[in-house]
Amino acid sequence: MEILSIQIGKPEKTPAKAGLTGHFKKPIDAPVIIGPMGLQGDAICDLENHGGVDQAVYMFGTPDLKWWAQELDRDIPPGFFGENLVISDLATSALAIGDILFVGDVVLQITSPRIPCATYAAHIGDGRAIKQFYAAERPGAYARVLQEGIISKGTQVILKPYTGDRITLVEDMRAYREKYKDKDFLRRALAVPAHYKLHALAKERLEK
Repeated sequence: MEILSIQIGKPEKTPAKAGLTGHFKKPIDAPVIIGPMGLQGDAICDLENHGGVDQAVYMFGTPDLKWWAQELDRDIPPGFFGENLVISDLATSALAIGDILFVGDVVLQITSPRIPCATYAAHIGDGRAIKQFYAAERPGAYARVLQEGIISKGTQVILKPYTGDRITLVEDMRAYREKYKDKDFLRRALAVPAHYKLHALAKERLEK
């Protein structure tokens, strides 16, 4: 696998809500530094729901994008879903929390799926977009940065699967839709390197 494209976003207006969004990401040709909070120069405007140490980098793979192009019957340019990286042959629906991606010197760890929002729906321009995104179960993958570094197009990517309990991104997404009511799932989530917000929610609910 390798990085096919790198995207960053600038603050832009969105018809979905007041304020600005960094969702609309455009490809860059130059190498970019990836730090604990993500790609240098990438704007994150809604800090409550996007970005942060456990959503530092958002990725899609070519199998996902090809599927979406057929499903939506339109061209899907890099950055269409707000992804920072497009990686060849990476099927993000099969990824699990805790999987590791070695991207050159950079080390990323999968933490969570993308959850569709109003900005995404407005971008698609279809009132069914959010339900369609859930139904597709091809959400792309968020990751935290375990090791900083510089990446560029063509950088090789190596996947190291998590060896503990495998909670796939699709399973996490389904649990989110069900409002994390399954306590067995929450106990499992505490045992894997999930997003810190999921850990906090799991602890709170299991203590009740």
